[in-house]
Amino acid sequence: MMSAVSVREFSYNPSAMFARVERGETIQVTRHGSVIAVLLPAAGVLDRYASLVAKGLLRLKATTTDDLDSLPRYETPPETDPLETLLASRAEDDR
Repeated sequence: MMSAVSVREFSYNPSAMFARVERGETIQVTRHGSVIAVLLPAAGVLDRYASLVAKGLLRLKATTTDDLDSLPRYETPPETDPLETLLASRAEDDR
């Protein structure tokens, strides 16, 4: 589920916004109708890397909403793991 809130609404109660994200919601933060940030739950693919980032062993590249159009899109069946599909594709390219 994704919803949008203004910067003002976010600033009134950021703890409530983070609680919503912890429950699995994705929140777009907007300023004057433009998305300036996206809050995502840490669970899922990124959760695999959270401990490595926290230890300083991995640094993730920053991506902004301006980059969304340039990011590749892949169609995968719902029962597949997109990360596994990508890794298999990379392994095949390396051969």
